[in-house]
Amino acid sequence: MATETQVEEYPRKGGLRTMPFIILNESFERIASYGLGPNMIIYLMTYYNMSAATGTSIIGIWNTLSSGLAIVGAIISDSYWGRFKAVALGSIFTLIGMIILWLTATIPQLNSLSCSQFQHVCNGTTALQLAVLFSSFVFMSLGTGFVRPCSIIFGADQLEKKDNPGNQRLVESYFNWYYASTGISTILAVTIIVYIQDRYGWQVGFGVPAILMFLSVLMFLIGSTLYVKVKPKESLLIGLLQAVVAASRKRNTSLPLTDCDDYYHWPLESEKVMPSNDFRCLNRACLIQDPQRDLNPDGSSLNPWNLCRLEQVESLKALIRSLPMWSTGFMIFVDMNVFAFSVLQTKTMDRHLFPHFEVPAASFSVFLIIALTIWLTFYDRVLVPLLSKYTGRPRGLSPVTRMGIGLIVSCMSMALTAITERVRRQRAIEEGHEDNPSALVNMSAMWFVPQYALLGVAEATHGVGQIEFFYSLFPKSMSSVASAMYTVGTAVSSLVGSILVSSEDWLTSTGGKTSWLSSNINKGHLDYHFWLLAFLSLLNFLYFLVVCRLYGPDNDGTSRSSQEADEKHCDYRLLPESS
Repeated sequence: MATETQVEEYPRKGGLRTMPFIILNESFERIASYGLGPNMIIYLMTYYNMSAATGTSIIGIWNTLSSGLAIVGAIISDSYWGRFKAVALGSIFTLIGMIILWLTATIPQLNSLSCSQFQHVCNGTTALQLAVLFSSFVFMSLGTGFVRPCSIIFGADQLEKKDNPGNQRLVESYFNWYYASTGISTILAVTIIVYIQDRYGWQVGFGVPAILMFLSVLMFLIGSTLYVKVKPKESLLIGLLQAVVAASRKRNTSLPLTDCDDYYHWPLESEKVMPSNDFRCLNRACLIQDPQRDLNPDGSSLNPWNLCRLEQVESLKALIRSLPMWSTGFMIFVDMNVFAFSVLQTKTMDRHLFPHFEVPAASFSVFLIIALTIWLTFYDRVLVPLLSKYTGRPRGLSPVTRMGIGLIVSCMSMALTAITERVRRQRAIEEGHEDNPSALVNMSAMWFVPQYALLGVAEATHGVGQIEFFYSLFPKSMSSVASAMYTVGTAVSSLVGSILVSSEDWLTSTGGKTSWLSSNINKGHLDYHFWLLAFLSLLNFLYFLVVCRLYGPDNDGTSRSSQEADEKHCDYRLLPESS
């Protein structure tokens, strides 16, 4: 996210020969990391005697930390460490976390003895055991925070050459291969790694990801002498923070009655434009009070925390304008965080896809990934050419329209999940399994596939639409902020989901009643939980409609001139890597 970069000039460094090291590093890291998540709720309930609600809340906080630290990692990488050091240290942090997690499954003293539902006395989890477990999560979150925002751009650094414009096609090809390897790695993680955990236990199931992560670190470091290493310089996020601080420090300064070139600090060697009138109080950040005190002899700012460039102020305004629409996307990610409970549901059902092949309970999220991939391909190759003829838009539907469709589809997914869970629970009670949540219900788990497919379509439709909306709303220098906002959105949503689960568990269990989110899902009411999510998703859609009215018809991400639109065509390498 740096506004400027400076590359060390080594004529024999970089190029295609560095790609195997970078792509294998990311692929092994993704298989290892994504393979741990789906079954984690079962591990926490089995080895740490946690309730389903507590385990889900902890997983949500873990996801929040991982996504939130990606912003910190991007700032440190751009301003201080550089991308090579960020990816290298991030990979090592992740490896340490996975080794600690493997040790919790290997050393009996680091976990609680498992308890069945019929035992009256269980060994309590000690503070030391929880400290070791949580330290593994913290190390893995730190690693994710440094690797995810830096890895893909570090690979592009190896191929980009300003003196060779034709090299752009090679860069685009790299992005395609990168995301192809990402998709394949994710599918392998939620299938092969999950199967190993179910078939061979936690020691092997956590050991294999640790080995893969070791190979990831090894591959990346082997190629270290071949890499082009971009020097850290100025971070865009730091520039936005400087604008906030400068405006705050000058909050008592009067703005000029009329705008004039001489009043404001412009970027050096740039065309002068007047500041926008919305959020005019922020214009103080670039207001020159005393040229002798505020400026260096070359015209640059003496202290950027007191005087910012107009470009920074306008970027901050664009960010503020995007916040209402950004907030409408939180709920869809809260809906996405139902997987922990879904594992408990499918684990009690017939998961045979064929007579001799049973899908692991934690692998059902692969149907989401498949649906997401199919929908993106179908929309891009089939619907876009058809819709563009009728709408006059090169991308078929406007970004805002696609975001709204995604929100409605996610609401439908939650309603369908609630209906399916009600049928599953009723059948479990009829078969006499009310007190035995581990008993197999005579119902196919494939009834949950449509919900996963709908969530995949929702994420694909809303996610791409949101990225394109931000991309059209922001100045060109802020294009990478679109991906950053998506990442922060997932962090906020994970935190909101954790708070929602904890509050719901507490409120519904008051007075000695059985919680909706009871670990015994046959006694609880997960169907009520999903109906609540469906209702909140519907309210969120209504809020989305209000926000759309606030933006007006000319602010749907398609109002820019055709020339500018061509220059700012959505760059799909900005799409998040969290699918």
